[in-house]
Amino acid sequence: MNIHEYQGKALLAAFGAPISAGFPAMSVAEAVEAARKLPGPLYVVKSQIHAGGRGKGRFKELPADAKGGVRLAKSVAEVEAHAKEMLGNTLVTPQTGPAGKQVNR
Repeated sequence: MNIHEYQGKALLAAFGAPISAGFPAMSVAEAVEAARKLPGPLYVVKSQIHAGGRGKGRFKELPADAKGGVRLAKSVAEVEAHAKEMLGNTLVTPQTGPAGKQVNR
């Protein structure tokens, strides 16, 4: 099955499985809005691509020391910064191969 994590969580929730709260965002503004709906003070910002190893992946467009595709944020401002770095950029993981995949949400 080729579905994103947020889609899988919606399926599980429909059958009564407990899931953590979260929202998909296709823009930085949507990511900030989503963070404001959550209780905090810790947020997890995840790149949604069809590949595993997102947290250990690297973005082609960012410096080599930049964080991967799964990041912790301690404020809404950090959520915004992470979303800016992720959205529209190419995440490379062992499952994507060297071409990587563009992060759109």
